[in-house]
Amino acid sequence: MLENCKSARERWGGVSDIIDRWLLSRQALLVRFCALSEKKAFSEGDNEAGDNLRQLCQQLVDYVSAGHFEVYEQLIREGKDFGDKIALEECRSLYQGIDGTTDIAIDFNDKYLETDDLSSLAQDLSQLGEALENRFESEDKMIALLHTAHKNQLA
Repeated sequence: MLENCKSARERWGGVSDIIDRWLLSRQALLVRFCALSEKKAFSEGDNEAGDNLRQLCQQLVDYVSAGHFEVYEQLIREGKDFGDKIALEECRSLYQGIDGTTDIAIDFNDKYLETDDLSSLAQDLSQLGEALENRFESEDKMIALLHTAHKNQLA
């Protein structure tokens, strides 16, 4: 039994580091998002806004990708290894909501990689902000259900 606890700690203790790095990238994404969305109007040729927008898009794609290809997989694997069927079922529903926000994020990125027209940026940022708020809430619930809930089993 002690050996099982040790291997669980070795196996899942690293997930905390992955989540911590991911949440730091979320914070950087939010800082960039807020800096850009503070502007009420954007004009063509606004180099500063264009640079901030490109950086936001890169951070957005990196964050979304890390969630889908690293963090969620780890969380789901952890839930399966701990046999947490109830949490996994609840997370299936959360993941569907996250998927919808992924579409919004990718559409935003694709649109602003293809154009220098910033006339609808304020409106698009508002829509993206709502999607990110929903996404972060669902992700936080997934972390609580599939990782934080097992912390005592890792100690």
